[in-house]
Amino acid sequence: MRLFDRSNDLHILNEAFTESTSGNGQLVIIVGGPGAGKTQLLHEFLDTPDRLGARILQGTACPTEQNQPMSLLRRLLGNDGVGTAPSVTVPPTEVPRGAFTPSEEHRDGTAPGEPELVAAETLLRLADGERPLVIAVDDAHLMDRASLRAVVHLLHRSRFRRILVVCTTSGQPDAARSAAYTELIRQPHRRARLGPLSERAVGELIAAQTGSHRPAGVVRAFHRATAGNPLLVHALLDDSARFGREMNRPVAGTSYRQAVLSLVHRGEPRHVRVIRTLAALSAPVSVTALSAAASAAAPPAPASAPSASAPASGTAPFAPASLAVVAELADTPPAGAEEAVEALDSVGLLDGHVLRHPTAATAVLDDMTPADRAGLHGRIAGLLYRSGAPAREVARHLRAADRVPSPWGASVLRAAADQALAADDVESCGGYLRLVLRDCSDERERNALSAALARAEWRTNPAAAGTHLEPLRRAALEGALSTRDTAGVLRHMLWQGDTELAAETVAALVSGHSPEDAQILAEVEFVRQWFYGVALPTRSTWATGLDPRRHVPTCRNGGLTAQVAMLVGGVATDDSAAAVAQALQGHQLDHLNLELVAMALLAIAHADRPALAADACGALLECAADRRATTWQALLGSVRAEIALLRGDMTTAAQGARSALDSLHEQSWGVLAGLPLSTAIFAQTAMGAYDDAEELLARDVPEPMFRTVFGIQYLRARGHHYLATDRPFAALNDFETCSQLMRQGNSSLQKGIPWRSDLALANLRIGRPGTARKWAEEQLRLPGGHSSRARAMGLRMLAATSKPHRRTTLLRETVDLLKACGDQHTLAQAYADLSAAHYELGEYARARLVARQAAREAKACSVESPVDAHLLEDPATRSEASGAQGGPALLSDAECRVAGLAALGYTNREISGRLHVTISTVEQHLTRVYRKLNVASRSELPSKMLEHRIPKLSDRWATTHSPAG
Repeated sequence: MRLFDRSNDLHILNEAFTESTSGNGQLVIIVGGPGAGKTQLLHEFLDTPDRLGARILQGTACPTEQNQPMSLLRRLLGNDGVGTAPSVTVPPTEVPRGAFTPSEEHRDGTAPGEPELVAAETLLRLADGERPLVIAVDDAHLMDRASLRAVVHLLHRSRFRRILVVCTTSGQPDAARSAAYTELIRQPHRRARLGPLSERAVGELIAAQTGSHRPAGVVRAFHRATAGNPLLVHALLDDSARFGREMNRPVAGTSYRQAVLSLVHRGEPRHVRVIRTLAALSAPVSVTALSAAASAAAPPAPASAPSASAPASGTAPFAPASLAVVAELADTPPAGAEEAVEALDSVGLLDGHVLRHPTAATAVLDDMTPADRAGLHGRIAGLLYRSGAPAREVARHLRAADRVPSPWGASVLRAAADQALAADDVESCGGYLRLVLRDCSDERERNALSAALARAEWRTNPAAAGTHLEPLRRAALEGALSTRDTAGVLRHMLWQGDTELAAETVAALVSGHSPEDAQILAEVEFVRQWFYGVALPTRSTWATGLDPRRHVPTCRNGGLTAQVAMLVGGVATDDSAAAVAQALQGHQLDHLNLELVAMALLAIAHADRPALAADACGALLECAADRRATTWQALLGSVRAEIALLRGDMTTAAQGARSALDSLHEQSWGVLAGLPLSTAIFAQTAMGAYDDAEELLARDVPEPMFRTVFGIQYLRARGHHYLATDRPFAALNDFETCSQLMRQGNSSLQKGIPWRSDLALANLRIGRPGTARKWAEEQLRLPGGHSSRARAMGLRMLAATSKPHRRTTLLRETVDLLKACGDQHTLAQAYADLSAAHYELGEYARARLVARQAAREAKACSVESPVDAHLLEDPATRSEASGAQGGPALLSDAECRVAGLAALGYTNREISGRLHVTISTVEQHLTRVYRKLNVASRSELPSKMLEHRIPKLSDRWATTHSPAG
């Protein structure tokens, strides 16, 4: 096996072997920490004397055999097959002390007995043979005392013999204090000290094992995670090897965990306790907090020179205060803790006082029993609390210990939960609150804890929050909750569609609260009316003091509620829309006003400022993403998709709505599912993706949704899908349901939801132009400020029921309004209608010009062009192409217009009235058409026009419009 960074050490061994073969006995001590590669180096070296014919005796000292005399010597001689290994059952012979030179007496005053002498003499006889003798002892610091005395006696007699003794020993403090190590280093020897691998050596090792060189950053990451310990480097490589050539970072897995535990358990018991303590502390802030508190309480230490035993590595040594804390937690003297930290740092497990890799901390803690691990975390939490550490740091260990110490544990966990939520750590916040809630018996406190837990979980999972809020309904109705907690319960009621009970609860509570609390409840009522779109409160409700017009907060939320109230309750102006946008800029998203923010954005968009709303929504979405608030992202994403729909950007609307819809599961959406669903259905229907829209319509939706504005929008979207798929009567039924629901809800919202225009369109499709005109006129008669989009839709439907000259005037106004509000999709349809109107009036050049504009707008919306292809072609080009093909002459515009209506089944009189020409003119045009197309009867006209690819009046216009009455 190839060695890395060990060439100097191998040179020392080879040089010693060369000298020993010349009759100069040698002792080499290899020193290195666990995992440093001592055994690997020894095996690599032994290949050389083995090739040169040396006799090799090899053995490993075992800690379990330290009390078995001569266990190592028997293993050495037994490995070579020598049958003269002395038995430990032979009674020791008393040898006079004067029989040995002083150097042969050990520091404990003992001298070799007969078995040791016999073993040493046996080894000396082997060395006097024809082959040089190499004795290799691994983990020599663990050898039994009898074997040690024999080895020392051998060394004293081997000065002029061909003997090489190689001993490996750990560099750990316990090994340095062992009798074997102490005795061996007293003998003349050479030393090979194995340090960690350099970064260059780690790179070579990785290249050798993976077959290719890795970037410097990858090598540096491996070296930083292992400190160059070969055992850890190999383990990390084994875990990372599954990535093959794609390996771009160290990945710690099973092999690394096993290597870590191997290193941990090779040390002393106090080393194990210390590293477990550090693993439990885990983050540097724990030790830092303890150090700061302990330093503040301890007297100042006198100035002194730096200690000679300070670590030579680049990591900073422990501060005395933190060492004292770790020592206390590990039940170890401070000096022992310092020694353990240095030892663990030297083997690559620690970087100063922090484990180098989080997987190492996990492995160390998992190696403990659950009871021991919980007890350790409990002791850490208690010490942190007494030291005045931050609440979150104490709570982290209380949660790991799964206990709430009395009397201080609950308050610490509550404070830590608030801090965690402020830092957007919902998971930790929930964990702390659940722990307190488990052990809490006071009902009022349990209610407050449940409400706080719901506020945290609402950010990522409203359905989970609902499990804590449902049991609080009765307490909210009885006024047993704080106003803040009551508002949370009310929001849950509204989210689930229980709008009536929410209104009753607010009305029952508001009179007994302070003005500040009444404002909070009024804000909930404001959201209920304007965001969910439900009926305004009755006069009896207002009489209790809950008139939202009086209680609109002016200081909460930076004045946002007041600004939104002005925008939705009056005539929208540039100033009112800008005021809401400005209030949003400094707005902090929190648990109380997410719906208010969404309402504000939609209000700006419906006030003909969709670009302003889109910019504000994008900034808030970035904030929600940074704070990892899934619920905020889902609702704001739905709002952004709706804004894109209002702008006619169907691709963005469909994709955004689907993405938002999929970010929460169905139970979490509640009645608000209607918002992304309706947006996606509208957009996909407009793009002709009818199958995708059908898939969305097949989803289950909550029944209470239809008592809110989100259900109304869902029905509108479904109705337009029915119209697009030739189901006009089903569409009419949905639009009539919208009419009933809108009349029951907040009537002030009707000017922004053009359901009357929807009814007009459905009636046109089923041939009821008079009814369609009535609904269009009613839409336009609504009091108060209209959104330009809603008014444009009413004008477009009114134009559809008007004569061509009147129609062009109405449609030009429609186009101007749609340009102002930025709805490109409806603008494309309005241009198409205007083009058809010009065509009916015989203004062919103008019709083509407007048709091209309609096509451009449709292309920008990613929808199919609403105009016929022949209107987009140059007539001269079409005539030249027709002549070049030798086919029949193309019909003139007038002939095409008459033939198209005749093919659709219109009588000559109906065509005359529709085109404002005489019946005689119609007959003349048809005569020429019949001759050119070789038509024998009127019934053949449609097939002949298809056969000759003759363009006709827009099929869309002809099928959706009836002659004006």
